[in-house]
Amino acid sequence: MQALFKPAEPEVFPTTNVVERVRAAAKRQASCDAIVCDGRRLTWAQFDTRINKVADVLIDFGVKPGDNVAVLAHNCVAYAEIFMGTLRAGACIVPLSTMAASDALQRMIEDSGPRVLFVDAANQALVAPFVESTSSIGGAGLVALDFVREGWSDYETIVAGASATDPLITIDLTAPFNLIYSSGTTGVPKGILHDHLMRAVQLERVELGGYGPEARTLLSTPLYSNTTIVSFLPTMVVGATAVLMPKFDAHAYLTLLERERCTHTMLVPVQYKRIMDVEDFDSFDLSSMRMKFSTSAPLRADVKQDVLARFPGGLTEYYGLTEGGGVTILAAHEHPKKLHTVGLPAPGVELKLIDEAGNEVAPGEIGEVCGRSPAMMRGYYGRDDLTSSYLWHDGEGREFFRSGDMGRLDDEGFLILTDRKKDMIISGGLNIFANDLELVLLRDTDVIDAAVIGVPSDRWGETPLGLVVLKPGSQRSPDDILEDANRQLGKSHRLSAIEFRNSLPRSTIGKILKRELREPYWISQMA
Repeated sequence: MQALFKPAEPEVFPTTNVVERVRAAAKRQASCDAIVCDGRRLTWAQFDTRINKVADVLIDFGVKPGDNVAVLAHNCVAYAEIFMGTLRAGACIVPLSTMAASDALQRMIEDSGPRVLFVDAANQALVAPFVESTSSIGGAGLVALDFVREGWSDYETIVAGASATDPLITIDLTAPFNLIYSSGTTGVPKGILHDHLMRAVQLERVELGGYGPEARTLLSTPLYSNTTIVSFLPTMVVGATAVLMPKFDAHAYLTLLERERCTHTMLVPVQYKRIMDVEDFDSFDLSSMRMKFSTSAPLRADVKQDVLARFPGGLTEYYGLTEGGGVTILAAHEHPKKLHTVGLPAPGVELKLIDEAGNEVAPGEIGEVCGRSPAMMRGYYGRDDLTSSYLWHDGEGREFFRSGDMGRLDDEGFLILTDRKKDMIISGGLNIFANDLELVLLRDTDVIDAAVIGVPSDRWGETPLGLVVLKPGSQRSPDDILEDANRQLGKSHRLSAIEFRNSLPRSTIGKILKRELREPYWISQMA
């Protein structure tokens, strides 16, 4: 796949790739823990041997450099082995979402055309209706991690019988690294293709995160998500320890952190809130923690403040896209007066804010965030048309990725996000940012979660509706919540109504699924 654009040049061009750095780290850290998960523990020597075996299994299956290899599973030791083994074989890893529906997974698999597919028992039923007839895989390319089924190879059996010799395949920095699907619930899936250069450039930020050989990184988000990968890879290339949770639970997370003496972690905002709300939070010894990271959605200022006050170690928030381009970093522990922002552009990143016509906005004005850097995806897999639609060119003809996020820069260059462009509500010709209204609702001590969406209105075209989750035991009424919120909002930005919900739908990385929330209200408009 040829790139349609040229990313910014890195100040220092990488000379090694992830595969080479992991190989070297395994030799240096041979007797140290590499992977800890669900009662299992592998040293780097053991992990390195298993990586070689997976790579040789793939080569025996006919996988060639540049081929795609897919995995559909929850976090486990085998997942880490497959991830690194695929790269060592020179192939491209395709981590599939365990949250996707069966028909969406079928589209992703047909789109990516993997030569081999690894699946665990919990997700086998999702692919059973179609996978055995998938032409790219064939009968030999189906591997069961923890179940037995005719036509599927048993993972442990084939790994045990494989050679432990490193294939030592030369991997160019332009070779594909991973293919991550960011959607696919309807229509044509959107696969984000990263190459080895993009990942190598990203890892130049490792020192900023404080990763070192002694780091122990606790990861409770799924390995199919870029949220997890951007902490998993830095941990691997320095020969540190990745502590994986198959499924997140706030109390179990704290127990594991204390027991494993973890030093680093990546969490999404909803996880931080649940962790800080654990009743006996203060009873855990979390003194080993050095740096906590947050990404996938903005972390509320009040939650940041609580984390800084009670959760040991620094707090760094990343804002950016899986596609790359624009990335900002907020070292919250260094900038306690900037908690309402998502930080400053990362090293090598250039941000521009543009209006609907594609013109740069004046300083301090709201615009769509566009970013350019050395770390940018190669493009949407097989979708040059879609890739082109996400590009914005400045006056010099340089390509920036359009984020779809609206924001403004303060007078010190910190980025303040206002909303997703697609979530902006246009009521009576006025732009209303749902995020502004959500922050007002969340200031209410009886509200533990909230989302604002636009719903049809004969008078205004659309109008904002608040969907609210109350804390247990609250006796408040929808009208009471509505009155308190609207008292704090300008007349043109007031909520039309409040509806109570038991919970709000979220992805596995904590993003509220607003499309699901909007759909019932707009279905009649689509008929």
